[in-house]
Amino acid sequence: MGAAEDPARGRGMRELYPFLYEVSADPAPVWADATRSSEGKATEIVLLRRRMAELCGDRVAVCAERMAGAFAGGGRMFTFGNGGSSTDAQEVATAFLRPAHGRPLPALSLTTDVAVVTALSNDVGFDAVFARQLAALGRRGDVALGLSTSGGSANVARAFEEAARRGMLTVGLAGGHGGMLTELSEAGVLDHLFVVPSSSVHRIQETQTTVYHVLWEVIQHVLAGRPAAEHDCAAATPASSPP
Repeated sequence: MGAAEDPARGRGMRELYPFLYEVSADPAPVWADATRSSEGKATEIVLLRRRMAELCGDRVAVCAERMAGAFAGGGRMFTFGNGGSSTDAQEVATAFLRPAHGRPLPALSLTTDVAVVTALSNDVGFDAVFARQLAALGRRGDVALGLSTSGGSANVARAFEEAARRGMLTVGLAGGHGGMLTELSEAGVLDHLFVVPSSSVHRIQETQTTVYHVLWEVIQHVLAGRPAAEHDCAAATPASSPP
């Protein structure tokens, strides 16, 4: 029996999306529920971004100043993360390397080379997949930027430890209570850590996106000779509109 004909799968789909299987002449209730859900999520992310602006605006400006100094001194940025955070790591590197405007900055995502990632995972271990790359590529004055929604990714933590040993500037983005990354921050391994106070993976990643785009914007202003103090987390946070 094919997957499309599997009764168990059909029941599972009905349990996940019951409104799709309801027979009703009036679709208004379904649309009303969807509208309320969308409005609720939009409100959550706006409020969370405002909260992050209050919590970390000044620290983001300080971090951006240091990152700008690293780039000005010939440093490069290496980004990394797992799952959805790996795509965010790629987006960060792309935003810096090929910006829509402003100065291109050297950045590389450690998640993009499938041959390297799978070779290290298979031959050495997944926990070392980013640390080994930094050991080969990183040098004093570079930047290591890692993302983890939970802060509990062992390979991200090990990468920061390796980066710190090499004298790299370390920047972490996490969620919840920060997990292992909070411990590394308290131990002095992480130079800058921004923890999104939420338990929702979706809201955490959306807010982390805001943080790293603000970092990029402030870095551009610093490198252009304009003071970072004019900008903080709120600079790219809409006051009343959804993302």
